[in-house]
Amino acid sequence: MKNVALISCVKSKKTNKLIVSDLYTSTLFKYNLAYAKKIGSDEIYILSALHGLLRLDEQIEPYEKTLNKMRKAERLECSKKVISQLKELCSIDNTNFTILAGVKYREYILPHLNEYSIPFEGVRFGEQLKQLKELTS
Repeated sequence: MKNVALISCVKSKKTNKLIVSDLYTSTLFKYNLAYAKKIGSDEIYILSALHGLLRLDEQIEPYEKTLNKMRKAERLECSKKVISQLKELCSIDNTNFTILAGVKYREYILPHLNEYSIPFEGVRFGEQLKQLKELTS
């Protein structure tokens, strides 16, 4: 079974066009990416409020958009786009997903996934950073 990590985008970004893995600058993003690599994910994608699903090597311009400020209908549309993109990239039915994203980034995606884990579900931000730091050191 293939293992795919899904990491949410973050607000903190560099100011110029870069590949996705270098664009996002927050500590949380960096730790989530390191964790996804450490657990042996076959593929890692970013859940973007603007682009849907992004590969780490895609080059994009910085943007300001978050699902956290969108209405339910907009979040549903974004989730539909992500599911469609996932179906093009992998067999959803034969993939285990590790979700490293907040509730609003995952809530409408989860019903479409057969196998998934949310390692830090319910863990407060500070504690999550602490755990990620320990797990990736």
